[in-house]
Amino acid sequence: MTAINKSPLIIGHRGASAVAPENTLASFARALRDGADGIELDVRLARDGVPVVIHDATLSRTRLRKRSVANMPSGQLQQIDVGSWFNQAYRRLARLEYTRQTIPTLDDVFALLANQAKRDFIVYVELKSLRNQKRNAELARAVIEVVHRREIQRRVVLISFNLWSLARLKNLTPSIRTGALFGPRQRAIKSARQIIAAAIASGADEILLHHRIATMKMIAAAHQNNLVPGVWTVDDDKWMARARNLQINAIMTNHPAKMLA
Repeated sequence: MTAINKSPLIIGHRGASAVAPENTLASFARALRDGADGIELDVRLARDGVPVVIHDATLSRTRLRKRSVANMPSGQLQQIDVGSWFNQAYRRLARLEYTRQTIPTLDDVFALLANQAKRDFIVYVELKSLRNQKRNAELARAVIEVVHRREIQRRVVLISFNLWSLARLKNLTPSIRTGALFGPRQRAIKSARQIIAAAIASGADEILLHHRIATMKMIAAAHQNNLVPGVWTVDDDKWMARARNLQINAIMTNHPAKMLA
């Protein structure tokens, strides 16, 4: 992956999700328009095996409908409005265009990015894991297939809490860049040394830490073990100076414009 000569990188978490409906094409376009260095998004498998971009396993939060993503084909998901909820929840930020936002496929997002003037972007793709390892393996294969077809390998980092999935991705494509996700839940049961060891064992290139566990000790240990550190999800601009001092590579934020300002 070609490095962007900047520290830290500002990555739009689910796009510019503080000001646009999360994980939609409008949110990703807004993040890039606001000057973000890249975006982060979530992928799950639709019933027909197509990777679609949505955080939750069901539509209950962003569509107010109790339907499982895994039980619906991608074509049907691409027709579902997932923007109107944002207009209703955040009336001051409401826009008519958001009512036309639907669940995109991963390929849709890569197509959007291919048409942007900004070429040195980075895409963090989080694979949402299930208890079913067979489905996790199917998701890994499907994501890799889209990445290769779009020839976007140099701009993608595949990330997950499921370290088995990360190891699977490395087996499928050793050159693909991966990142291990850790949050307060993992920190409650693992020491910093165990977390670093688990990330290394998965073959990860990066370690993405929730801001509450991104201590000086943890970041130093990451650097010592050649793991590129990133922090999520940060909307407090005081983190910019901290990130520079600790040599944190990337900050994932819901509000890229605010952090860049």
